[in-house]
Amino acid sequence: MPTISVDKAELFKALGREYTTEEFDELCFEFGIELDEDTSQSKKPEDLAKPPELRIEIPANRYDMLCFEGIALNLRVFLGKQKLPKLTLTPPPGGELQTLTVTEDTARIRPLVAGCILRDIEFTQARYDSFIALQDKLHQNLARQRTLVSIGTHDLDTVQGPFTYEALAPEEIEFIPLNQTKKMNGAELMEFYDHDKHLGKFLHIIRDSPVYPVIYDSNRTVLSLPPIINGDHSKISLKTRNVLIEITATDKTKLAIVNHILVAMFGPYASAIEPIKIISPHNHESREEPDLTPREMQAEIDYLNEVCGLNLAPAEICELLERMGLSVRPTDGDENLLSVSVPITRADVLHQADIIEDLAISYGFNKLPRVYPSKTASAAAPLPINKLTDLVRLEAAMAGWLEVMPLILCSHDENFAWLNRKDDGETAIRLQNPKTAEYQIVRTTLLPGLLKTIGSNKHHSVPIKIFEVSDVGFKDMSQERKSRNERHVAAAWMGKSSGFEVVHGLLDRIMLMLKNNFITREERLKNDKLEGYWVEEISNATFLKAANIHLNIGGKHHIIGIFGILHPTVLQKFELSYPVSTLEFNLEVFL
Repeated sequence: MPTISVDKAELFKALGREYTTEEFDELCFEFGIELDEDTSQSKKPEDLAKPPELRIEIPANRYDMLCFEGIALNLRVFLGKQKLPKLTLTPPPGGELQTLTVTEDTARIRPLVAGCILRDIEFTQARYDSFIALQDKLHQNLARQRTLVSIGTHDLDTVQGPFTYEALAPEEIEFIPLNQTKKMNGAELMEFYDHDKHLGKFLHIIRDSPVYPVIYDSNRTVLSLPPIINGDHSKISLKTRNVLIEITATDKTKLAIVNHILVAMFGPYASAIEPIKIISPHNHESREEPDLTPREMQAEIDYLNEVCGLNLAPAEICELLERMGLSVRPTDGDENLLSVSVPITRADVLHQADIIEDLAISYGFNKLPRVYPSKTASAAAPLPINKLTDLVRLEAAMAGWLEVMPLILCSHDENFAWLNRKDDGETAIRLQNPKTAEYQIVRTTLLPGLLKTIGSNKHHSVPIKIFEVSDVGFKDMSQERKSRNERHVAAAWMGKSSGFEVVHGLLDRIMLMLKNNFITREERLKNDKLEGYWVEEISNATFLKAANIHLNIGGKHHIIGIFGILHPTVLQKFELSYPVSTLEFNLEVFL
């Protein structure tokens, strides 16, 4: 959840009264946000050196509260001190809108664009700082570090429309970046900001692309190189009176949300919100941005009351929902339906369930009736596989083995090459964009985690006896999710001797606990349907000596796992200096 710092005195002034810390904390709780800290009560030197602030935690889906303006507006509406303002678009006096023409090559890198103009805006230092901070918060949260959306703001009086949004080779783009004095092309800019702690983390978004997105005015002055940096020529300041906002994106929904939030929060400081025309000849499209029309939804009165445990009249529900910024009225011709107009600021309202949540907040969660349900869905009980897992864990621990819990991700080499196994391409679940070589696939065996754990604890005396009961993952095209988990138990023993008999003993103990008897060869020859388990020696590249574990259960025969002494090449890969014996088998066949 993002934390927003606001000036305490200014916020209380906007709310029309002074609050104690406890009173404001209670107000935040009622509204569904949380007061994290009141710096007037802090003893930190950095907090004492500036005016008192309130640090407020905002739900991740409330993009309309990522700045002072949004917090003050929503709390004032909640307290009944004002209605949510109705925002309207005002065309320029001449009627000719500024245009932004999109070229076809932008589809190769960042295809979507929108924006607007704020005319005669009045910036104070606090408003200006809030304007910049809101953009930063949107970039961090909704825009996923500018990968989905990036915002550029410009002093409209320093540039000349019409504007174009193009995609060109890096060497063809030349301009002076924001707060710099030297002109650079796109490639030089990438090198210049490569080690910049603020902008360096965004370069990867476009760096390897053959074309970079760029926005020009009619004089071929560069406004911005999204999503990296604006041009210095059009930078805004406290003296700026007309602000051009341009937003580029790869996600259409988030593009609209960002545009709406900026307009709703800072449009009231301007004399007019002026749309711009987006022209995409290659898409045969021409549209005006932004669209400030509220979204229309419907809500069922009976359903709202039932979920909240209330019995409110339609007029009461309408009044409560208006405290949350929604415009609500009864639907003509249906007494059980309400028509809900969702303002552009409430991108979080997607379903009737979200309206129920707003109703509960406005009514007061602590006031809702507390009722014990007459019918419960089910009695709580562990899943069979988890119950079995706990039994095996307990048995292994009581036998003197130490449980470990490695990560479920591992490198491709650890899962295959280091165990002398080949990847057929149809077994392991690969991560599409692994951040490191250490986490490339979902493990298909528990052995890499056990062997890495032993390798990290070689300073301990031998023998080392560890086990794990956990999931491995496999591709499975028959499943809807195209993969499946499988619960395995595995153990590893490292000592001065092979320890084969030690892991064999653990296998026998677990099987005895699971009530599966050992079957001799003579018994199998007499009755191949006899239930129980046996082992058969096999040749396996992972092991010097190994045996498969066979199981007859429920009238079916299974090969459930393998145990043996690891091959010296495997020990070398995992940097283990003593012999190691391992055991691994599938638990799910016992269910």
